[in-house]
Amino acid sequence: MAEMNLTLKIWRQDGPNDPGGFKSYTVNGLNTHMSFLEMLDVLNEKLVNTGDEPVAFDHDCREGICGMCSMVINGRPHGPLEGTTTCQLHMRHFNDGDTVTIEPWRAKPFPILKDLIVDRTPFDRIIQAGGFVSVNTGSAPDGNAIPIGKEISDEAFDAAACIGCGACVAACKNASASLFVAAKISQLALLPQGQPEREERVVGMVKQMDDEGFGHCTNTGACEAECPKEISVDYIRKMNWEFHRANVKG
Repeated sequence: MAEMNLTLKIWRQDGPNDPGGFKSYTVNGLNTHMSFLEMLDVLNEKLVNTGDEPVAFDHDCREGICGMCSMVINGRPHGPLEGTTTCQLHMRHFNDGDTVTIEPWRAKPFPILKDLIVDRTPFDRIIQAGGFVSVNTGSAPDGNAIPIGKEISDEAFDAAACIGCGACVAACKNASASLFVAAKISQLALLPQGQPEREERVVGMVKQMDDEGFGHCTNTGACEAECPKEISVDYIRKMNWEFHRANVKG
């Protein structure tokens, strides 16, 4: 089984108001089948054993589902592979002796909490502003009561694949959250359950996005290129159409 040695340049920062900087570490004897997060586990074990502060980073499912493993690796959100979260990235995609630079998301609305962890609660507030449907209490409706065409259901499912990791924000030169917001708006706008609050939803979510300080989309397309779920920028077009529709009706 092949082993490898790496030099890691990792951003270290104690808190939002503290100065940060890169610190270099050497890790030896890594298994090429390790995931990127398992490699960081090895580093942290080494740091703890030597009495040093371990590197703080977000993680949860480690299955590419939750979107917590947010870090910029060699200048790219989630690393060099397309359609891949950091936890799904394996060390076989690096070479023995490489220097790997690891940073947090860089966006004003995502302040650094510690090291590689940023505060992504602005996304939560955007969802609270309209990314839901209201369902009356009572017995559950029949799942087949409202037929939905496959083409529409597929398009809604593709939008729903967004895991809210924030890679789109980190990749955008304007720190725009348009791809995330567009995916959440489009998912519900396409389905019958989302129709009663359709106009209110898009107006509320877009306003909250602006209030949070995210930049505007200028159609660069970096968000789609770095999205681990490969959400299409076509949803941004749909969000803009929904927004103008809501304002005309209003």
